[in-house]
Amino acid sequence: MRFVTFSLFALLTLSAFYLLNQPIQVGDKSIPPPGFFFSPYTGFWQNAEAVHPITDAISLQTSQLHEPITVFMDDRLVPHIYARNPEDAIFAQGFLHAKYRLWQLDISVRAAGGRLSEIVGPIAIPADRRKRQMGFRTAAAAAVNEWMKSVEAVKFLNAYTNGINYYIEQLRPRDYPLEFKLMNYAPEPWSFLKTALFRQAMIETLCIREYDLEETNSLHLLGDKLFESLFPFYNKRQSPIIPEGTEWDFSPLPHPQPNTKTYIGAVDHQPFPKPPPYVGSNNWAVSGEKTTTGYPILCNDPHLNLTLPSIWYEMHINGESINVYGASLPGAPGILIGFNENIAWGETNVGQDVSDWYRIHWADEGKNSYKVDDKVLAVEKVVEIIKVKGQEDIIDTVRYTQWGPIVYEEENHPKQDMAMQWTGLMVPEKEEVLTFLKINQAKNYDEFIQALSNYASPPQNFVFASKEGDIAMQIGGKFPIRTEKQGRFILEGDNSENDWKGFIPFTHLPGEKNPPRDFVSSANQHTTAQDYPYPYYGHFDDYRGRYLFRKLQETSKVGTKEMQALQNDNFSILAEEAVPLLMQYVDSTLFTSHPVLLAPLQNWDFRFEKDSKAAVVFTHWFDTFYELVWDELSQNKEQLHARLPEKWRTIEILEEEPEHPLFDHLSTPAVEDAGAIVNKAFFIADSILQAKYNYKQNGLPDWELDKSTFIPHLGKIPAFKEEYIPVGGYRDALNSIKKSNGPSWRMIIELGKENKGFGVYPGGQSGNPGSPFYDNFIETWTAGDYYPLHISGSITSPGFEPFLKINFTK
Repeated sequence: MRFVTFSLFALLTLSAFYLLNQPIQVGDKSIPPPGFFFSPYTGFWQNAEAVHPITDAISLQTSQLHEPITVFMDDRLVPHIYARNPEDAIFAQGFLHAKYRLWQLDISVRAAGGRLSEIVGPIAIPADRRKRQMGFRTAAAAAVNEWMKSVEAVKFLNAYTNGINYYIEQLRPRDYPLEFKLMNYAPEPWSFLKTALFRQAMIETLCIREYDLEETNSLHLLGDKLFESLFPFYNKRQSPIIPEGTEWDFSPLPHPQPNTKTYIGAVDHQPFPKPPPYVGSNNWAVSGEKTTTGYPILCNDPHLNLTLPSIWYEMHINGESINVYGASLPGAPGILIGFNENIAWGETNVGQDVSDWYRIHWADEGKNSYKVDDKVLAVEKVVEIIKVKGQEDIIDTVRYTQWGPIVYEEENHPKQDMAMQWTGLMVPEKEEVLTFLKINQAKNYDEFIQALSNYASPPQNFVFASKEGDIAMQIGGKFPIRTEKQGRFILEGDNSENDWKGFIPFTHLPGEKNPPRDFVSSANQHTTAQDYPYPYYGHFDDYRGRYLFRKLQETSKVGTKEMQALQNDNFSILAEEAVPLLMQYVDSTLFTSHPVLLAPLQNWDFRFEKDSKAAVVFTHWFDTFYELVWDELSQNKEQLHARLPEKWRTIEILEEEPEHPLFDHLSTPAVEDAGAIVNKAFFIADSILQAKYNYKQNGLPDWELDKSTFIPHLGKIPAFKEEYIPVGGYRDALNSIKKSNGPSWRMIIELGKENKGFGVYPGGQSGNPGSPFYDNFIETWTAGDYYPLHISGSITSPGFEPFLKINFTK
């Protein structure tokens, strides 16, 4: 009997052991083995970190170094790398990116390379197919092949890759970041290809936005005359980055008009997915003529999706010929936004459209060849193998044409006969990967411009300032030469005249140095006025740039405090221009019957402060008004996806043409004018606010509640996100904080005999949710405060107690 009991117990124990070490399938998701995840030796318990400083130094030895390295981690866990050459310094950067952001490194390149299905299963197949069909892996491989032609590029890519892999090689399963344990997979070695895929991911985020299909349909629905009226290329109130009247010291390359029509009729299918809206940034530099110190001040705050772990990783790199501080991106070597002992720089997104869609005319039923002019060309086929967790591999074939890949290969998908030509898929210059490393080491304007000469993508507005007193703005990137309107609509792929006419030479790109107004600025508005000799179009901001220009014109003798206030400024020109018009047309009796809604707007200063009630009323009212004005375009009878006119144009029509036919709803017998739509929008907004907040009894909420900013986890794991950030800001204010998007890194640099920096981002240095350094900067960022950025001095001063010290020896 005892033997039977023992045998039964042993069987149950072995069964439990087996079950606890098997993943559990729930629907299309897989839960990791409970035994591994909850084990006190290997599970999530090992990811908890102490709050107290670690006083003992960590000593590491590797033959991959030329000379020893010392890393001091300060009390914010910001590393200060001290190496004796730049190559070793970048090795240490790779090591630190892996040590504190390993899962972030892995998941970002998995997503870009179409490999999420390997770890999360079938749910990710559509996303993985899209990345493969967009040609990301092919483009990344081509970039690596080009980089390999540069001895200098290979040297630094090796150093960065070796640093990441040296850290990974030290890991045991118990040391894996928590997300690896949750998803039940292990880290992989880094490679040049992964750096190239990371580059592709950033390019997609910042420069794939286009409206070819939507504008093609808008043209079809409206006709030429009305389309031209509602979709002008240029906002006459715009303050362009490079002002009107700039003298261009070059003769533009020819760009003759094509002999083909642009109109191809309606296109009845889904548009290409867009990156998140309101991805943008602010940057500016003011000369010493406007500052209290007599030296320039440079500011930058890129607006990107807010995530935990944070997009940026703050660090200081000192490697003899390089001594630079700023924000780095885990996945790329060097500092992308920052300063050294001589210069400071930053970037904003250009916003120009650099991709076009072409309708392919097939020459055979199997779609193996296509027509261009009088030629029949064969497609190039690339086989993509997508590995899927829990099921067989998926074999996908991507067809490439002279225009680019056929992005949709699904059977019967209407867009499968269209190819995408995009600068983001083109082979970069062999040393483009060194752009930021060269900027990191630049000493003056000439060296900064030289560093940008090979830069291609994503296109950026680079702001510059130096301790010598220079300020500048230079647009960098690869821009196609088009005829006017070419590529604004879907193009016919059977006509070679629809191809781009080359690329704008770097020396022809807009830029200015030391302008008489004593400042340069950009906030994703139009790059130039209409006098620039090369045509372009895209998606541009219409309010932040104008407000920034206004405030900088007014400034004199300012310092860091004033620049901090400007970065945190919640004023909106959109509200300044729209509110008086809405109030002009609203029924006067509503001031008595709905005082809770209208009273806050009567004396509003157009600032989206976190406690503002007026901001709540305005956003609901104006957004509803905008939707009502264009409802027949967005929900037309043919159910075509069309682009809606921009908000600035809507306000302009409301102000100048209140009886415009567009205000009339064709679905109603009455003939509506602007006033009717304004009042209808008010009542709808009233109903929304009452249903959402019961405001007639409870009062209006504050703007911070209505906006409900939060910071999600990069992998959408609810327990690891930051709930409800009590902060103001608005999408069209300089402090452009939205629901989960906003200033991802605020930086202010005072140039001078010794450059001084101030910065903050909404997160923390560690990617580990179990670390006290995971989200410890958020409170400071929310308050609009900054940390000092030490490029020299205190970090190595006697008496300095580092939180952690890492010694690398050969």
